[in-house]
Amino acid sequence: MQIREMNLKELYPVYDVVKQLRVDLSYKEFEDLIYEMRHIEYKMFGVMKRDELITYAGVAVVTNLYHKRHLYVYDLVTHEKYRCQGYAKDMLEYLHDYAKTCMCENIVLSSSFAKEKAHEFYEKNGFSKKSFVFLKEV
Repeated sequence: MQIREMNLKELYPVYDVVKQLRVDLSYKEFEDLIYEMRHIEYKMFGVMKRDELITYAGVAVVTNLYHKRHLYVYDLVTHEKYRCQGYAKDMLEYLHDYAKTCMCENIVLSSSFAKEKAHEFYEKNGFSKKSFVFLKEV
């Protein structure tokens, strides 16, 4: 097993895993959004087993007034055939070290209300619920 940064030439295998979380996202939209997020220095990390992507995390170092400098995890997903085997935990440990090297104070993520197993996983791995996310479509 290896955890490494993914590159733009690897978007197809990344999409194959991401679409398991973002089921309404087409490949074209995914690719466009990845390119658009480059300005925030969006990073793609993967847990690799041989040449197969097992777990994916999309992150960026962000600064704001309430979390200060932090690592924001936009996506964290493990391929469905490898879930509950510790790969996401390994990724979180890697992201913790990455956040430290980037001089972040926190790691921040949001999760939908319907993902109770994910919430349990995050809490078991040191995260605590701190706020609500509100959304208004325009």
